[in-house]
Amino acid sequence: MVQRQIPNPADVLEFLKIKMPEFGKDARLKKALTISDLRSIAKRRTPAAAFDYTDGAADYELSIQRARQAFEDIEFHPDVLTPAENVDTTTEILGGSSALPFGIAPTGFTRLMQTEGETAGAGAAGAAGIPFTLSTLGTTSIEDVKKANPNGRNWFQLYVMRDRDISYGLVERAAQAGFDTLQFTVDTPIAGNRMRDARNGFSIPPQLSLGTIANAIPRPWWWIDFLTTPKLEFASLSSTGGTVGDLLNSAMDPTIGYDDLATIREMWPGKIVVKGVQNVPDAVKLIDLGVDGIILSNHGGRQLDRAPIPFRLLPKVVKEVGQDATVMVDTGIMNGQDIVASMALGAKFTLIGRAYLYGLMAGGREGVDRTIEILGSEVRRTMALLGVSSIEELEPRHVTQLARLVPVA
Repeated sequence: MVQRQIPNPADVLEFLKIKMPEFGKDARLKKALTISDLRSIAKRRTPAAAFDYTDGAADYELSIQRARQAFEDIEFHPDVLTPAENVDTTTEILGGSSALPFGIAPTGFTRLMQTEGETAGAGAAGAAGIPFTLSTLGTTSIEDVKKANPNGRNWFQLYVMRDRDISYGLVERAAQAGFDTLQFTVDTPIAGNRMRDARNGFSIPPQLSLGTIANAIPRPWWWIDFLTTPKLEFASLSSTGGTVGDLLNSAMDPTIGYDDLATIREMWPGKIVVKGVQNVPDAVKLIDLGVDGIILSNHGGRQLDRAPIPFRLLPKVVKEVGQDATVMVDTGIMNGQDIVASMALGAKFTLIGRAYLYGLMAGGREGVDRTIEILGSEVRRTMALLGVSSIEELEPRHVTQLARLVPVA
C-alpha cells in the first residue's frame, strides 16, 4: 500500500505560483495560439459588418468551407531517423528570397478592418522577410506602402478597370516605387454575391444606423480609430459610395482578355503572375505564354461559389505544367501545416489573406506579427516532425490528399 502523510505546508507552498493577470493587447495576442484564436479575438473587437466582410464569402460560402476542409483532409507521412535539428524555411520565389514559404495576399478596403491597414501588413512582412501584396482596392497608397516596407519585397495586385488609364497609371506608379512583382487578377469580371454584406447593409464608407450604433457600443475603439484617423483613400476608386458589389461592378471590366495581359506585360518591368487560375487548361496556356507564374485561387471563395478547390487542383496543374513552373496557391490557409502540404505537392509559394486580416483586427501591427509568428512556428514544427530540414526536401510522398468530394464518373 502507498503510505500517506499530512502535507507539509512548506512543500505545498512550492506548488503555489500565483501569477498576476495580464491585460491589454500584448496579453490577448500572447494567448492566441492559432489563427482561429486570432479570428475569435477579431470577431469580439470588430463591428459585425466589417468582420463579416472579411470573414464571409459568396452565396452559401461553400467554396471557402471546402477549401479549408481540403487542407484538413490530408495525411502526412513523416520520415523517421532523419533528424531535422536546424529547419530552414527560406525559399526562392520570383527572383528573390522569402524567409518563409508564404507571403501576404492582396486584400481590399483593409483599413476598414483596422485603421493601420496595409501599413501594418507591409511593415510586419518586411520585418519577417516575406513579400507583401498591395491590392488595387487597397486603402494605403503605393508610395506609403513602400515607406512602410522600404527594404522588403512589395508586390502589386492589378485589376483591369473599365477606365484602362487608371490601371495603366497604377502599373507605372508601382514600377516607379520599386515593386518587383505584379499579380494580374482574372477572377473578378463582376462582383460575387456576398450575402453577409447585403444582410448587414455594409457600404463603403460605413454608414451609421440604429443597428451599427448598437453593434458599436461594445467596440468603441474601432469607431474612435475610424473617426480620428485620415479618411479612407483607395488606390483606384474616386467614388466610394455604395456597397462593395456596386463599387466592383462599376469599376471592373468583364471583357478583359489575353490582349490586356499582353499590354500590361509590355508595360511592367518586373515579374508578372496571373492570379485566379482555376483549371488545368488555363494553367497550361498561361505557362506556355511565358508568364512568370500563376496563382491557383478562387478569390477566397468570394466570387464564384462551388468553385474548384485550389489545393485539390494543385497536383494536377503541377503534373501538366512541370515541376519547374512557378505555381502558387491561396484560399483557405489557416495553419502552417496547410502551407507545408502545399509546398510538398509542388507549390512554389503560398499566400495568406484572411489569416493576416484576423491578426490585423485582433491587434493591429502586433496582431499581424503574431499571425506570421504562429504560422512560421507551425511550418517549422511540421517540417521537423516530417524529418525535413529544408523546403526543397518536401516531396509529394510526404502528403496524401484524402477523398471526401469525389467527382461522379
